[in-house]
Amino acid sequence: MERILMAASQAGGESLLATIKYAVLPIAKVFTMCFMGFLMASKYVNIFPASGRKLLNGLVFSLLLPCLIFSQLGRAVSLQKIVEWWFIPVNVVIATITGSIIGFVVASIVRPPYPYFKFTIIHIGIGNIGNIPLVLIAALCRDKSNPFGDSSKCSEDGNAYISFGQWVGAIILYTYVFQMLAPPPEGSFDVAEEQKLPIKSTPVNGMPEQVPFLTSEVAEDSEPTEITSSKRGKILDALHYIFEKLKIKQIVQPPIIASILAIFIGVIPFLKNLILTDDAPFFFFTDSCIMLGEAMIPCILLALGGNLIDGPGSSKLGLKTTAAIIFARLLLVPPTGLGVVMLADKLGFLPEGDKMFRFILLLQHTMPTSVLSGAVANLRGCGREAAAILFWVHIFAIFSMAGWITLYLSILF
Repeated sequence: MERILMAASQAGGESLLATIKYAVLPIAKVFTMCFMGFLMASKYVNIFPASGRKLLNGLVFSLLLPCLIFSQLGRAVSLQKIVEWWFIPVNVVIATITGSIIGFVVASIVRPPYPYFKFTIIHIGIGNIGNIPLVLIAALCRDKSNPFGDSSKCSEDGNAYISFGQWVGAIILYTYVFQMLAPPPEGSFDVAEEQKLPIKSTPVNGMPEQVPFLTSEVAEDSEPTEITSSKRGKILDALHYIFEKLKIKQIVQPPIIASILAIFIGVIPFLKNLILTDDAPFFFFTDSCIMLGEAMIPCILLALGGNLIDGPGSSKLGLKTTAAIIFARLLLVPPTGLGVVMLADKLGFLPEGDKMFRFILLLQHTMPTSVLSGAVANLRGCGREAAAILFWVHIFAIFSMAGWITLYLSILF
């Protein structure tokens, strides 16, 4: 204990109590906003029904999140920084892979109720790499005695590193998470408790999706048409088939488009000076995106708080599965992240001497379950269970984050 106190005090004069404060305050802010959503959705106020929460989730994914990514990533990125910061997105991918492997092992041992096996993997494997770290860095850097030095530089660097990892998180969210949280073959997560686990077979509605493509080919081959039109028709059918199979429509979503656009504009100095810089002729557009992006965090937290109206214990996961998710996410995933970052540092993959860079990488493995994955779960029909998990994970994250952040500061400083 004395070693921890001495290490924390050396980190810019920070005491253990102040370090814990940096971990607790962001979580307290999250709970405050969630409680507001809970209050508005309660029967006493009743101005935030389930349909309104679903519409708000759609607004966040379609407008507010893309605006946040475009404004922050576009202003922070450059060609040189992409070369220097390449390990940030790689770290996000590694965190997803290692977390999902741990989630699969835990789910295989715990055996969550049907159909929440993939749900369990996701809520262990996907951490909050954007919302809470942004609030955490803001709270940490606001204090002039923070261990990272100048408050403005601390906040600028931290937000830039976090934003640079968010575009990868958005792609993972709209591809991997969206597919993993797909409803079961019955079409809904509201499966009766007495219903036995169905034998896996080819989905009933899987064949009709392929029939039009097959019949169109047969009809096309059977009818005498010109050679050019026949080839054109086959090419169009093949492209349509590939488009459906690869789920490109689900991948090319507003947050991913915003990420690609932000990187494209950010690495070209002429376009960046035209749109993204403070004195740019078209900065009014970027400034509008900044204002809309700032509304993303409170909106999504209000929606998640409203999902708790039935109570955090109303989910169908059960105590064993809930406890396993909390334990794995907060206590099993961070040590693997610490090992990954230390190995990358020894191999020379990280910018030399940049402690904030390393701190952000460690936070990407330490955060509680992603708030945005809960929003996707709400869109997919399992929002109540996701809200319950997020509620309990964030409560216990108050203690786990305080411990891990204290350890990280003692290692870095």
